[in-house]
Amino acid sequence: KCNGFLCSLLLPAESRTSAFALRAFNVELAQIKDSITQKTTGLMRMQFWRKAVEDIYCNNPPHQPVAIALWRAVKRHNLSKMWFTKIIDEREKNLDDRAYRSIQELETYAENTQSALLYLTLEMLGVKDIHADHAASHIGKAQGIVTCLRATPYHCTRRKVFLPMDICMLHGVSQEDFIRCKQEKNVRDVIYDIASQAHIHLEHARSFSKKVPVKAYPAFYHTVALDDYLYNIRKVDFNIFHPSLQKRNTLLPLYLYIRTWKKTY
Repeated sequence: KCNGFLCSLLLPAESRTSAFALRAFNVELAQIKDSITQKTTGLMRMQFWRKAVEDIYCNNPPHQPVAIALWRAVKRHNLSKMWFTKIIDEREKNLDDRAYRSIQELETYAENTQSALLYLTLEMLGVKDIHADHAASHIGKAQGIVTCLRATPYHCTRRKVFLPMDICMLHGVSQEDFIRCKQEKNVRDVIYDIASQAHIHLEHARSFSKKVPVKAYPAFYHTVALDDYLYNIRKVDFNIFHPSLQKRNTLLPLYLYIRTWKKTY
């Protein structure tokens, strides 16, 4: 959360307030799943946001702080309604408390949530470029995968496991193995495979960075936090329950500064 806030501060002044509105909208939706005990309640709250988006595009936002901030962002940058709809649809589908069937299903979820947020950020920056969109797609998928890994220890304390079932089955690992915080090699192999997929997406996004307009780079600076997590999980031999992974890296603002200075993502 803090890293995203820092990255938003690095956006041009005219996009910054809108980026905060977008982050607040994302947090509102993300919190729904964790704060409900019944799916019906979640569906009602999703419906509120679905209607809010409709009303925002009819110039009649509900009297709710995040919705009003979002309305201003939509007006200022002429943001595409389609991405907001995709995010709500995907979050709603994800209200079901079950693991992803496959890594592809996790990537689809990430594409329709994290990548969609990046497409909106690019619109805020006034970037219309196929290579920037391509990079956003891969970076969003990497972020979705890392978020899933990072949240695993927390979910396990609540006896929930969302890691892709196809990779767990490939290594003969059950959900119960994760709930019991097992650290055998096959459990670490599952994490290795999933983390590797995130790494591949980041590498791919960088393979054509020379073709991406420099104006788009600020949308992608949060890759610093993704690199940091993937480096740290490799350092503890893919033991997802290692306490060091839950600590915040105080050097991240410095890494972020270096990346902006080098003009890279």
